[in-house]
Order: sequence, then C-alpha cells, then structure tokens
Amino acid sequence: MRKWECTVCGYIHEGAEPPDECPVCSADKSMFVEITEQTPPVEPKSAAATTTLPATNPTFLAKVYAFASEQILRHHLHPIAVHTPNGILPMVLVFALIAAFFVRPNFEKAAFYSVIFVLINMPVVIFTGYEVWQKRYQGAMTSTFKIKIAASAITFILLSFLSLWHALQPDILTTPSSGRWVYLVLTAVVVGAVGAAGHVGGKLVFGSRKN
Repeated sequence: MRKWECTVCGYIHEGAEPPDECPVCSADKSMFVEITEQTPPVEPKSAAATTTLPATNPTFLAKVYAFASEQILRHHLHPIAVHTPNGILPMVLVFALIAAFFVRPNFEKAAFYSVIFVLINMPVVIFTGYEVWQKRYQGAMTSTFKIKIAASAITFILLSFLSLWHALQPDILTTPSSGRWVYLVLTAVVVGAVGAAGHVGGKLVFGSRKN
C-alpha cells in the first residue's frame, strides 16, 4: 500500500493516490509527498531550524524575537495560552445567564472581570498562534487555518466590544432590556468562536499523529 504524507501537518494517508484534501489541515493533494523506504517521512521544522539568526549582525530586537519564537515552538506555548479563553469563556456565559435570569449583580461583575482577563490574554494567544502557523505549518492558508484566524478575530473584536459596553452600562445584564439579550447572544457567539478554533486546533494536534 502506497503512503503519502502531508507536508503541512504530517498526516499520513494510505492509498493509490493522495487524498484531494488533507482531513487534518485541509491542504490540497499537491501538498502530499509519497513516502518510500528510501525517502524518510517529512519531519516538521524544528524550532531551532526555523529561528536561525541571519549571519549579518542581527539587532537586539531580532534576537529577542528569534528567542521568543523558539521558546513558543519548543515549549508548546500556544496550546497552553489557548486554555485561558477556552476554559474561562464558557464560564462567562454561565455567569451572564445567571445574572440575567436571576438578577445576580455579583455574577455580572464576575463575568465582566473574567472577560477582561481573557481579553488581556488574547494578544499572547494570537501571537503564539501566529508563530506556530508560520513556523510549523509554513503559513498555509487552508480552510482549517482560515477558521482559526477568523475565530481569533471574532473573539478579540467581540470581547473588546462587550468589555466597553459593560464598562459604559454596568447593569446591562440585570436590567430588563432588549440590549441584555443582545449582550447574551454576543457572549454565546464568542464561546462558539473559541469552540470552533479549539476543534480545528485539536485536529491539527491529534489528527497528525502517526500510529
């Protein structure tokens, strides 16, 4: 049985031909190479290889950036960072629902402070994700990565909007109004966005493992 490896994520396919689309990262068939006994599987780029400094006197900022990029890949900092929005935002939605339906101001405050905490963490999530995408997946613009990019943008924009809205109207959830339901819907959209990003991210991490 012939074997084909996706050069983007490392997924192995067995068959006469490579698949039209990688089931893990959605790369097209042109990104597959055949694996033979003489040709070892394509290995993902190592952190050291992807952050090699140029020979011509790099600046201090370039050295700092290269060091940070290497640590992100070596210590898997993006999966660590994304646990913050993935874990806290569902709790935010639960707190917001409790505040709205049971008129609990303390839950409204807890939801607001949690949103602020996640918003502060988002630059780290986005930066580490960008580095992994560029260095490990060669910046491939497949549907998988488009979903992750769109989900990150939606999350950051809506969190910024919800934070500002709540700062201007602290009792938005405990005061009966149509705005309260809009606020809850937007919070649910944020949770859906991080869920979608987490789903495709999980496919990249676990779907590319070789048996």
